[in-house]
Amino acid sequence: MQYFLNPRNTGIIKNADGRGKVGNILCGDVMEIFIKVGKNKKGEEIIKDIKFKTLGCPAAIATSSVVTELAKGKTLKEAMKITNQDVIKFLGRLPPIKYHCSLLAEQALAEAIYNYLKKSKKRIPRELEKKHKEILKFEKEFYEKFKS
Repeated sequence: MQYFLNPRNTGIIKNADGRGKVGNILCGDVMEIFIKVGKNKKGEEIIKDIKFKTLGCPAAIATSSVVTELAKGKTLKEAMKITNQDVIKFLGRLPPIKYHCSLLAEQALAEAIYNYLKKSKKRIPRELEKKHKEILKFEKEFYEKFKS
């Protein structure tokens, strides 16, 4: 409840280096993550700043907040490894019926990193490319199934 009542890193980053937006039409949740990329002392690219905007239930807001906390200050390589299970573990507990919220948070972060790498014309790791294609495939199949 704490991450719902007092979410961290809310808002929009103007001129963000990367932006990821995902949603689930069945529940209506929409998550958007914005990242600003910088470099650490070793010269590695890190998530210098991260913010989110979420339209959804308390679990969607809490998981969005948590994924930003987990990713902030991490290298892009480390941030790409954050999973929905990491989000659930950080929260301590999440009702199973709300696990999809943690997955949306993972996907929104991945899409923000993907967007940054693509815009910067940098190499996109195979796993990230695969995750991006799965997100697009799900969206396409879903919209095809339910379009009027």
